[in-house]
Amino acid sequence: MDVSTEPSGREDATELHRYAEALLTHLTADGTAPPFPDVEVPGYWLSPAVQALVLIMHGEDALEPLARAARLDGARTSLFLCLALAVCGHGDRIHASWLGTAFGDLSADRPVTSGQRALWLAAARGAYGPAGKIFVLRKLDSIEVPPEDELWLKALVPESGPVVPGALADYPELADIPALGEPVRAASRLTRLRERCEEILSVRQAGEVVAAGEWPEMEPVTVLRALIREGDTDGPLSSLSGHLLHDVAPGADPHVAALALHVAAPAVRAAAERLAESSLSETPESVAVPIFGNVVLLRPDGPDSTTLAEAERLVVLRNPPRRPYRFGAYALLGLGATCILAGILWISLWPLLILGAGLCGFGGYRLWRSHQHVLAELSRIETELAGLHQRAESAVWALHEYARESKLRSEQATDDLAALTRLLRRGPRAG
Repeated sequence: MDVSTEPSGREDATELHRYAEALLTHLTADGTAPPFPDVEVPGYWLSPAVQALVLIMHGEDALEPLARAARLDGARTSLFLCLALAVCGHGDRIHASWLGTAFGDLSADRPVTSGQRALWLAAARGAYGPAGKIFVLRKLDSIEVPPEDELWLKALVPESGPVVPGALADYPELADIPALGEPVRAASRLTRLRERCEEILSVRQAGEVVAAGEWPEMEPVTVLRALIREGDTDGPLSSLSGHLLHDVAPGADPHVAALALHVAAPAVRAAAERLAESSLSETPESVAVPIFGNVVLLRPDGPDSTTLAEAERLVVLRNPPRRPYRFGAYALLGLGATCILAGILWISLWPLLILGAGLCGFGGYRLWRSHQHVLAELSRIETELAGLHQRAESAVWALHEYARESKLRSEQATDDLAALTRLLRRGPRAG
C-alpha cells in the first residue's frame, strides 16, 4: 500500500479503513452504504474504489474514481467491486470486464485463489445473473479435470452399508457372494446416483439472487475483509478438483453443485455406465454356498448331489455318535445273575436273590439308558442332515426369486442410466 508517511496520510488511511469496515458491515446487514467521508489517500487503490462503489450503489456516475482505482490496482479494484456489489444485492451492476479481470485464469495445476472461489460462489448463487453463471461455466469448462469416475462416484454417493436383495433376506451368505451381491449393490448405487443428480439439478435456478445478509457461504465477505485490511487473500487454498468434489458432496449447496456436476458430467456418466453394466450381470448357472459350514453347489434344478453327499459325510464325521461306556451295566447284570444263581443253589439265602434281582434290574436300566442315548445322537445327526437338505432346497428357491428380481433390477438400471444421461446432457440452467 503506497500511503504517505506523513501523520495526515496515516490518519486518512486509518479513517478510510475504518469506513471500509463499516461499509462492509452495512453491505452484509442491509445492503446500504453509510455516507462517504471526505477523505482521500493518494496512491492507494482502495480510496477511489470505495468512492466508486458508493456512487454505483446510489446510481451515480463513477467513471472518474473507477479510472483512478484501475490505474492503481486493476485486479484488486475489480475483485472488490464485483464481490461488494454481489454481497449487497447489486451484482447486476458490474461490468463484464470487471468479472474477467477479477477472476483471471483457472488451471488444474494451480490452486484456486480465494478471490476466484468467492466469485465462483457468487455467480453460482445468481448474484451476477445468467451472464455471470455462464461466465463461470465457461471458465470451468476450459479445464480438463481428472476423469477418475470413482472419485466423483464417492463424492456424490458415498458407500453405504450392505445391500441385501429381498429374495436373499433370509440367506445373507448368498448375498455375500460377489456374483450375486455386486449387481445388487451396483443397481442400488446407480439409483442413488440418479436421485442425487436429480436433487442437484431440480433446484429452481431462475431469479434466485442472494440478498444481503443471506449468504450461505462466507467466502465473499472474508475476501472483502482481507482486501480492505490489505491481508492475504489467497489462503487457505484448494485445488480445482478439490473444490469440485466438495461441491457435489451430499449436503452441498445445490446451486454450486449444479456447476460442479456440469464439469464432472463425463466422469459421472462413465461411472453410471459402469454401474449399469455391473447391475446387468446375469445370475450364474451355479453357486457354491456354505450351508452350516459345508460348501454345497446350488443349481437351478436343485443342489448338486455330489457336493450335497460330501456335505452329509462331513456332518457325520463332525458328529460321530457318542457311544456310552456300557461295561458297568454289563458288570451289574453279571453280578446280579451270580447272586440269583447263588440264591437258587442255597435256598435259604433269600436276601441274595433279592440283591441279585435288584442288580440285574439296575444293570438293565443302565443298558436301556445307553440305548436311548445312542438313538438321541442318531436323531440329532438326522435332524442336522434334514436341515442341511431343507436349507439347500430353500436356497435354490431363493435363487429363483433372485433371478426374477434381477430382471426388474436390470430394467430399473436401464431406466436410471437413461434418465441420468438426459439430466447430465441438459446440465444446469443459466437463468
